[in-house]
Amino acid sequence: MPTYTPPLRDMQFVMHEVLHVTDEFKAMPRHAEVDVDTINAVLEEGSKFAVDVIFPLNISGDEEGCVLDKTTHEVTTPNGFKQAFKQYAEGGWPALACDPEYGGQGLPIVVNQCFYEMLNSANQAWTMYPGLTHGAYEALHAHGTEAQKKTYLPKLTSGEWTGTMCLTEPHCGTDLGLLRTKAEPQADGSYKITGNKIFISAGEHDLVSNIVHLVLARLPDAPQGSKGISLFIVPKFSVKADGSLGERNGVYCGGLEHKMGIHGNATAQIVLDGAIGTMVGQPNKGLQAMFVMMNAARIGVGMQSLGLTEVAYQNALAYAKDRIQGRSLTGPKDKTKPADSIIHHPDVRKMLLTAKAYAEGGRALSLYCAMLIDRELHHPDAKVRKDAEEMVALLTPIVKAFITDNGHIATNACMQVFGGHGFIKEWGMEQFVRDNRINMIYEGTNTIQSLDLLGRKVLGNNGATLKKFGKLVGALVEEEGVNEKMAEFINPLAYLGDQMTKFTTELGFKGFQNPDEVGAAAVDYLRVAGHLVFGYFWARMAQVALREIANGNTDPFYQAKVQTARFYFAKLFPETATLMRTARAGSAALMNTDAALA
Repeated sequence: MPTYTPPLRDMQFVMHEVLHVTDEFKAMPRHAEVDVDTINAVLEEGSKFAVDVIFPLNISGDEEGCVLDKTTHEVTTPNGFKQAFKQYAEGGWPALACDPEYGGQGLPIVVNQCFYEMLNSANQAWTMYPGLTHGAYEALHAHGTEAQKKTYLPKLTSGEWTGTMCLTEPHCGTDLGLLRTKAEPQADGSYKITGNKIFISAGEHDLVSNIVHLVLARLPDAPQGSKGISLFIVPKFSVKADGSLGERNGVYCGGLEHKMGIHGNATAQIVLDGAIGTMVGQPNKGLQAMFVMMNAARIGVGMQSLGLTEVAYQNALAYAKDRIQGRSLTGPKDKTKPADSIIHHPDVRKMLLTAKAYAEGGRALSLYCAMLIDRELHHPDAKVRKDAEEMVALLTPIVKAFITDNGHIATNACMQVFGGHGFIKEWGMEQFVRDNRINMIYEGTNTIQSLDLLGRKVLGNNGATLKKFGKLVGALVEEEGVNEKMAEFINPLAYLGDQMTKFTTELGFKGFQNPDEVGAAAVDYLRVAGHLVFGYFWARMAQVALREIANGNTDPFYQAKVQTARFYFAKLFPETATLMRTARAGSAALMNTDAALA
């Protein structure tokens, strides 16, 4: 059976020693009083919920799955899920980073991000129920009317209700311009929604009394394509003026998907049969509102893979220390035993360190993004807010795609550490691999994220935001460029930073001549950009750790951080050279292949 220990020490290191989040909060009136002790205390309690309440349900939830009653269209979640959600709500956890005006605790997004990493390590399938709800909360908080906010936000904040996002249709995935769900205006200002949605995570369940669906649909006179999409609130049960529940709405579960992983989450086929809904935002402007939820979900998906990378690493490390097989190539390490622990074999260490480096790099990036979101939402200076918004937009596809791709690499590597035992269910490792695999697909596949990064976020503004990140890299290089102890981290980072401008310009010029060049290079480009970002944060973490060591701090945590940074730059970061070469190879080898693909 797997185990899990929340990495509170590393979270505290990133927040307090690298990012100095409480100094950031002092400039934000809402968070000015949030101090280190408060953050640490909240996360300590949150770790207990993750470990004691939902982690024990992970394997059983995977084995049991969700069950649909086709007569009533009701879904039963695995044993223990409903009680766990009740404890989650009673503990005030849904309200952690929500607006106090609607019953929230108003804590920073950074704190919520750490909490969700722990939840995802403990049980991704369960965590998707509150995770989707938080996204629905964000969309309504940003675009709902005052009446809609008053009706729905307190219930979502308290955990009395949950939320979903209903986008995908059987014929229509990422290309939302093709969706067919119809919205017919009614005399009372409401709309009758008719259509079919698929792959709706947490779309139907027994955890709470009402589910608030956010549904994309078309008005009768809507223009074709994505410019003709509107967003609607469609609750499972109608809501009366006093906030109590009314009659059952015409939205129900027509089936559950049979999936590779995340069995404990109900991935529903949703049928809308004249369901009554109310519009969010303006007619034909639904994507603008839904993108609030989609971007939150994309960062959330990155957190899912981060959580699984961490828990897979912890279990693989423990196994590698205990499992004996073969002798070390440099001679026996423990002559009292017939063989040495496999942790003494170089390639086992490579697999373990790959997972560790990707987990800790992903944690630094995701918490930096959370801090940027706190700035964007609450900093009093408009320019600071705008700069933060632009940087989050640039980094979001990297968080989603790079961290989930790395999660795939890491969870598979950790399963490999177990050898044949990794393929057996009782160890839990194969579930981490299966659960993680969806993260590369949904909320826009990682290829879509790559096209978004290169085509829209970089080339779309002539690299302006990328240059702002480049200035952060340049400042670190200038600060540490003459420090010999930092050379092994700074030199490769500086080289890639210099190469990135030329690389981007070259791809932009080729893409202007032939758009397929952008499509052919985008996935490789995102991975290069991901390493640039990870490299920056690994260099910053090494910088802090080396200073502590130089000041006489003997905590082995800092030595471990330096060693992991050294591994990352020596064994993982050099991938960028190959990626830039394959990106520059162009589209011809892909597109001039009609005979090969006949």
